Amino acid sequence: MTPHLGEGVGWRPELALAIDRRPGLGFVEVIAEDFFDGPVHPAVAALRRRGIRVVPHGIGLSLGSADLPDRDRLVALADLARRVEAPLVSEHLCFVRAGGRESGHLLPLPRTREALDIVVENVRRAKAALPVPLALENISTHFEWPDAEFDEPGFLRAVLEEADVLLLLDVANVHANAVNHGFDPVAYLDRLPLDRLAYVHVAGGIERGGVYHDTHTRPVAPATLALLAALAERVPIPGTLLERDGDFPPEAELHGELDAVAAAAGRPAG
Repeated sequence: MTPHLGEGVGWRPELALAIDRRPGLGFVEVIAEDFFDGPVHPAVAALRRRGIRVVPHGIGLSLGSADLPDRDRLVALADLARRVEAPLVSEHLCFVRAGGRESGHLLPLPRTREALDIVVENVRRAKAALPVPLALENISTHFEWPDAEFDEPGFLRAVLEEADVLLLLDVANVHANAVNHGFDPVAYLDRLPLDRLAYVHVAGGIERGGVYHDTHTRPVAPATLALLAALAERVPIPGTLLERDGDFPPEAELHGELDAVAAAAGRPAG
């Protein structure tokens, strides 16, 4: 059973006070790797004591790599999930390293049957190592590998169903890829197993020269809010999470953006 998370925001130290003051907040998401080697930030611990849920969000498992998931990373992620009493853990459907080299970016997977078999095996191993359910997030991309055997929603569906995990649907990334690769974002939604939806990411970016960059440094685009509303027409949304990683807005502006996200998701504002 997917837990109802409600309204969420990505926790960052620069937003700690605004997050602490947000009424009706249901959960925060923390970058998991930030807390592998020590205690969670005291402000996050205080939120947890108030009953606000904490979801660890990984960026480094590299589940699409040819190598198996790193055991130490999985142990650390599982330990963090237990320490914060997480309802679930999320990661990206991508790879970030190969041959011992770190890319520094979330890179797309070749959408082939061979790549699908590899990522499904890796995801199954990660799922087995974790004490809570695992949700996978679709990423934004600026290029695609040649000789694809699946389109993007078909590949995502296959991974989720064959590995039997949940979906963290980033509608901002769907919007970004629709701009960058020329597909219908609403038709994309209709191809997904929405019964697996765990929660939804929204964020803002910038379009330059016909290319959309998912920067997490701008207000959420109207097209992304419209896509969130289209999703709400199709399925009850268990939770929405606003990501902001730079150019941090004043508190009132952040709360206004959260209100806009809640309205698009069909939920009362905080």
